[in-house]
Amino acid sequence: MSELGPRYEHKEVEKRIYRLWEKSGYFAPEAHQPRAGNPESKKTFCIMMAPPNVTGSLHMGHALENTMIDVLIRWKRMQGYKTLWLPGIDHASISTHNVIEKELKKEGLTRFDLGRERFLEKAWEWKKQYGGIILDQLKKLGASCDWSRTRFTMDEKYIDAVLTAFVHYYKKGLIYRGLRTITWCPRCGTGISDLEVKYKEEDAILYYIQYGPFTLAPVRQETKFGDTALAVNPEDVRYKKYIGKEIEIESLDVSGQPDKPSKTKIKVAVVADDAVDPEFGTGVIKVTPAHDITDFEIAQRHKLPMLQVIDEHGRMNENAGKYGGMKTKDARDKVASDLRAVGLLLKEEPYRHNTATCERCGTVVEPLPSLQWFVKMDSLAELAKKTVRSGRTKILPANFEKNYFSWLDNIRDWCISRQLWWGHQLPVFFCKKEGGEQRVAGQAKADQKFVVAKEKPKKCPICGNCEMEQSPDVLDTWFSSALWPFATLGWPEKTDDLKKYYPTDFITSAREILNLWIMRMIFSGEEFMDKEPFAVALIHGTILTKEGRRMSKSLGTGIDPLSLIENHGADATRFGVVWQAMGSQDIRWDETSVQAGRKFNTKLWNIARFLQKKTGGKSYTTERLEGFLNGETIKGVFPEANDDDLKILEGLRATRSQVVQYLENYEFGQALHTLYDFVWHNLADKYVEQVKTREDELAREILHGVFMSCLTMLHPFMPFITEEIYQQLKPGELLMVRKW
Repeated sequence: MSELGPRYEHKEVEKRIYRLWEKSGYFAPEAHQPRAGNPESKKTFCIMMAPPNVTGSLHMGHALENTMIDVLIRWKRMQGYKTLWLPGIDHASISTHNVIEKELKKEGLTRFDLGRERFLEKAWEWKKQYGGIILDQLKKLGASCDWSRTRFTMDEKYIDAVLTAFVHYYKKGLIYRGLRTITWCPRCGTGISDLEVKYKEEDAILYYIQYGPFTLAPVRQETKFGDTALAVNPEDVRYKKYIGKEIEIESLDVSGQPDKPSKTKIKVAVVADDAVDPEFGTGVIKVTPAHDITDFEIAQRHKLPMLQVIDEHGRMNENAGKYGGMKTKDARDKVASDLRAVGLLLKEEPYRHNTATCERCGTVVEPLPSLQWFVKMDSLAELAKKTVRSGRTKILPANFEKNYFSWLDNIRDWCISRQLWWGHQLPVFFCKKEGGEQRVAGQAKADQKFVVAKEKPKKCPICGNCEMEQSPDVLDTWFSSALWPFATLGWPEKTDDLKKYYPTDFITSAREILNLWIMRMIFSGEEFMDKEPFAVALIHGTILTKEGRRMSKSLGTGIDPLSLIENHGADATRFGVVWQAMGSQDIRWDETSVQAGRKFNTKLWNIARFLQKKTGGKSYTTERLEGFLNGETIKGVFPEANDDDLKILEGLRATRSQVVQYLENYEFGQALHTLYDFVWHNLADKYVEQVKTREDELAREILHGVFMSCLTMLHPFMPFITEEIYQQLKPGELLMVRKW
């Protein structure tokens, strides 16, 4: 045993200790040795890492989420469970496209200049060079994953799982190809999920426009040329006499001279639909099925035609006449000006509204009609509801269940196709004699003939002799990540890992991922495994700036956890994020908690140095202390103990009981606060001071036992310093597998 130095040097220790852990092999569940009399030794405990994007680098959200998981994994490992924390990364179609296309733009190129094959070569080169960076960064945080099992959503076996799932859904009648209005990103050139839309609050103008006997108040008047009806609420007495009728109204003439606005007359039907809010605006809405998803659904219910006036580049098309070719924002202003000129614009008033933008690139999105692939969600939504209602998967805190069920009650069919190249290409093959799949948003032929299969048919079953053409589309990234809890374990093969570790035990995410990912994993697990994918889904808070703003590198509001680790150490950083994680409430980041963690490191180090000198390096057995902690009386195991001994021992037992209760309830912040208070205020401030004047062997034994017990309880939270001290006080053993 070497003597502890005067100061704790985190940089040197963290590298050395992590190498020691990796060399031990204990990150893998197979390395766990059964303990005599410990029933947990035969049990498994499994968590799947939420796979960060291949384009990602460590941010504060990752630091919070993965520290919480590591606390839980290390605790279960010390209890004797065969623990598996399986890591991996997601291919992130849109994010990867954005990264590579930005690089191409610097060279004056687009992906279309390269072509699909060369673009994919670049994507794989990029993945090889940068794809594992975030996993190495997680090691610096202390993540005790089984790195030998690391998965990537475009591994060969994972691709097989994705294709198997697609074919299964298609054969079951749950996947279909159809023309529907979807959310389209003009910049990314692809459809995106409603859940991938971010809303940005902006100042706009509400225009009150004359529509025959009605006054409407649209925000996007440039879409009026795609109107095919007007809609009112069926209970709105103001408009009952118009329901079911076709009326003639004055509108702008799109065929006239650009600088000479004029009017024309058009006919529109008036329908009644519950989707109309009679309290908003004038209670009348224009139905533009091609450019509003709610309007599309109204049109489907009332069999209304669809007229597209905006193209996939976010510009007005030929159906907008003289406004064709204009960007939608410019057309909006021009249409308002022309309406004003011909007397159809009655009133204007300021209006604050949410503008829908692409989560990845920030471009304003456009609802457009597009021939896409969809998953029917009705039956799958019922699976997801049943799993949570039955309690087989618990969503914590329980108040998040309301949002979960509300989303499922109002769910739309899921658009799973993306007009990208990087990702899982759809296992759909078109007959080339029938023209293949020549598709542009809203212009593909719905009657094209195809087959769905995991591999391209050697002989076209449609014409008999063509070489079939695979759909160029790829799957929504969330389709593949929905399979994560079981595809990572080898499904569709019946592997040993799948038998041992599925269902998994725990997952945690921020609230915005609940419906993007958690819900989809739940119905996928039920559909393909007939079992829930995890027992608990914990929703944690979001780390914001001290002022309550969203952390963002582009906004200059981000905090780099790697910088915190470099300056203060991984333990102090972990301490700082867990210290502030007191439930699902958002965290207003306060770096003083990291500084407090660093001071706590120093306190632990100084206690260890004092203990080493006080005991002369002697290591005491813990049988008497363990007997007391397991229920024996103090006088029964420590008959010679004085009042000071009694207080510290009783405090230790109460602390351990409280910490276990908090961990069992996933209250990580509360557990850390409890440990901190006991170590600092009871052990350091009181008992250590009392022991300084004592020379009896009992004081040394109790001090040694209490401190070692504190190191054990603190290890999941602050693994590096606790392991380093333990190695110095009890060389040859690893704290990471010491019995809790």
